[in-house]
Amino acid sequence: MSRIFIAALGFLMMAVAPVTLADETCMSPYMAKIVGQEDYVYIWTLGMEGVGDGEDKLVTVDVNPDSKTYGEVVHSLSVGGRNEAHHSGLTDDRRYLWASGLDTSKIFIFDIYTDPAQPRLHREIDDFVAKTGGIVGPHTNYALPGRMLITGLSNNRDHGGRTGMAEYTNDGDFITSVWMPTDDNLQGAVKSGNYADGYGYDARALPRRNVLVTSSFTGWNNYMMNLGKMMGDPEAMKRFGNTVVIWDLHARTPKKVLDVPGAPLELRCAWGSRSNYCFTTTALTSKIWLIYEDDAGEWQAKAVADIGDASKIPLPVDISISADDNHLWVNTWNDGLVRLFDISDPHAPEQVFEKRIGEQINMVSQSWDGERVYFTSSLLANWDKTESGGEDDVQYFKLYNWDGATLTPQFSLDFVEMGLGSPHQMRFGAHALYGKAPAKTGHDDMAAR
Repeated sequence: MSRIFIAALGFLMMAVAPVTLADETCMSPYMAKIVGQEDYVYIWTLGMEGVGDGEDKLVTVDVNPDSKTYGEVVHSLSVGGRNEAHHSGLTDDRRYLWASGLDTSKIFIFDIYTDPAQPRLHREIDDFVAKTGGIVGPHTNYALPGRMLITGLSNNRDHGGRTGMAEYTNDGDFITSVWMPTDDNLQGAVKSGNYADGYGYDARALPRRNVLVTSSFTGWNNYMMNLGKMMGDPEAMKRFGNTVVIWDLHARTPKKVLDVPGAPLELRCAWGSRSNYCFTTTALTSKIWLIYEDDAGEWQAKAVADIGDASKIPLPVDISISADDNHLWVNTWNDGLVRLFDISDPHAPEQVFEKRIGEQINMVSQSWDGERVYFTSSLLANWDKTESGGEDDVQYFKLYNWDGATLTPQFSLDFVEMGLGSPHQMRFGAHALYGKAPAKTGHDDMAAR
């Protein structure tokens, strides 16, 4: 392990790890789904100094087992410099992939429609902070009808955790922005507990309930800080979110602020027509929380399960809900484990499976049918482990098949060895989405900008 990680290990009980959005079962309900075999996985990848060109890049991997280039990188498009590549998201028509940088607040819009095997850069947004009135750190890129909703993590006044959300057209034109409710400006929302911190992170919509749900993490000062330094700073460790906010989806106005202490990260909402609930996990306290509408029509939040042994500091990161709402994959960064919970009773999840994937683990993405599960490793440039404590991979992209009982490895790509960087967010692509047939021959070389 790196010296930084070893030095910080004693403080990890206080640590929190940011994650990102997931996969086909966790996308916007406004978006067309790939319900069969995906052809490609697009991986938004952090540049690493001394690795390849050192730049952030969109890496395309062929994942169709019938292809000649199955399990290979078929395209890599660098964007110039390092921006702290983190989250990405598809527009509702899946023609464009939006990918953002937490440090520079730049957003890169890739055309994945013209040639799904070889994305091209369509547009770069470099005035996000100015256009949005000071929002910093574009995080979740979430599809609404004809629009993209972008959640922020910070602001340009103090680079703390107070932040907002912005809306753009699919093509990248700014529309409007709104700020998270705070104690001094609840914007009409009901404060149901102790917190109204104004922090942001993820967002999910339940259109039939006219509900938008947002979670909370931390600001630029923390997520860009050296991990050991941050965890040794008591004041920095106080600056993490403790809220989930329920919004009026159509009006974009906050309705209720729920206490979810411990940095609630990814939000995953159930798909069932009468399933009015979402899950999140808290990185500081290693718990699964249920955000649900009660019989009286009021939204509530409660902790419903522990994730591993909190005293061993598992640090939950990404989660992925199955299409039938019966299972939830939960990654824990510090121990490199993925855990599967039975959530058929959302009020009482039970762990039914676990497996170590690597030295560290962050993202999990599953196919709509649940038969393929993908993993990547990178968290943040200043937080990632740099060495393995044993034989496990550190920076990787891996595919496993899932048969309901066992994860069986299919292939693994070492992104450092290949000169690519640190793999983070995954999104799926398929020729069939656009009524196109795949090329008859594979791509022999990676194309780079």
